[in-house]
Amino acid sequence: MSNLPTPHIECTDPQLIAKVVLMPGDPLRAKFIADTFLTDVVCFNTVRNMLGFTGKYHNKPITVMGSGMGMPSIGIYSYELFAFYGVECIIRIGSAGSYDASLDVYDTVLVTEAYSESTFAKNAFGIRSKSLKASASVNHRLQKAAEKLNLPLKEAKIHSSDVFYSSDPTRWQQIREKYGCKCVEMESFALFANAKALGKKAACLLTISDSFINHKVTSSQERQTNFVQMVQIALELAKK
Repeated sequence: MSNLPTPHIECTDPQLIAKVVLMPGDPLRAKFIADTFLTDVVCFNTVRNMLGFTGKYHNKPITVMGSGMGMPSIGIYSYELFAFYGVECIIRIGSAGSYDASLDVYDTVLVTEAYSESTFAKNAFGIRSKSLKASASVNHRLQKAAEKLNLPLKEAKIHSSDVFYSSDPTRWQQIREKYGCKCVEMESFALFANAKALGKKAACLLTISDSFINHKVTSSQERQTNFVQMVQIALELAKK
């Protein structure tokens, strides 16, 4: 294809990337998943050392690729995967901070929709909605996968934020009360916008890494290697 490689993915063979992509933010988490769960792994390069890995899980080709942090980063990589590499479904697997007592550290969350103050969807596609939903069919399959594996899964509307630090210490409470968001991360809204604009499918599984309520936290090493339940659920779907 004449448009390959893309400006951000240095892969010239679209057949090397599977139709279903698992997309953690951290490239080290992508490598951990590939090393731990996949066989016959092939690595392809992207800019900014995100790295991508395609291997087999129960003989099904699956790609795992880091997205980087924030909506601009996942917006670029997921768009190129959808638009130029023929990817049909991207499942983000990441970490989130809990806004609600019902979500504790290590809980696995299936995102139903993402609220954001970001102008990403408006600027990119003229989508004015501040809340975008995950693919209903993919979420249904993720629910069934979790049931099959006997892994607990909690559904939630989330906050996709552009900022990690804020001078307003009550900002998270305002978002929770006004928009019904139970946890916060920084990528899903852009992923859902790309999927909506391009006629693709997208979903998001999150593991709670810290809590605004009880102030529990996990380490970077725990986030990289211990958040495996969401990975197992995503892989169970992807192998079908």
